Amino acid sequence: MKYTKALLLFLLIVSYSCQTVKVVTDYDTKADFSKYKTFAFYKPEIDKAKISDLDKKRILRAIESELIAKGFTKSKNPDILVGIFTKSREKVNVNQNNGLGWGFGWGWNPWWGMNNNIQVNQFTEGTLFIDFIDKEKKELVWQGLGTGALRLQNREKKEARIKEFVKEIISRFPPGKEK
Repeated sequence: MKYTKALLLFLLIVSYSCQTVKVVTDYDTKADFSKYKTFAFYKPEIDKAKISDLDKKRILRAIESELIAKGFTKSKNPDILVGIFTKSREKVNVNQNNGLGWGFGWGWNPWWGMNNNIQVNQFTEGTLFIDFIDKEKKELVWQGLGTGALRLQNREKKEARIKEFVKEIISRFPPGKEK
């Protein structure tokens, strides 16, 4: 029973860690973030992102929604420009589970023995960069990046995952107002 509880706890931790988005931010410590009230998207940077136009739209809609919820206003004459960049890579997890269990194998009898289970799991890890560029100075003042497993089974799950990435990253903007 103790092994079963430990295994369930391990599986819960592993499944939770696959769901989360790991976020890192960096910013210009000399920038005055209180002066930024309006934003617009920086098309030249967005056009370089190597994802589908549909996914770009999903990301931009999510960013716009999060910024508006924080009190920013979308403008044709913005204080700050928002750009995105993406990258992805294939990852492989190999988990070996040695433990007691039912079944054939070596042990005390044919029905009870040691199990040697190896699980191989392949997935895509994606990284979304969100850049905030001071329009006047034309300088990057804040960058957030979120990394996590991508699940692209269907459109609804993809859209939910994109919103999760954006929400986690934008929650740390502006600096000093982290969640």
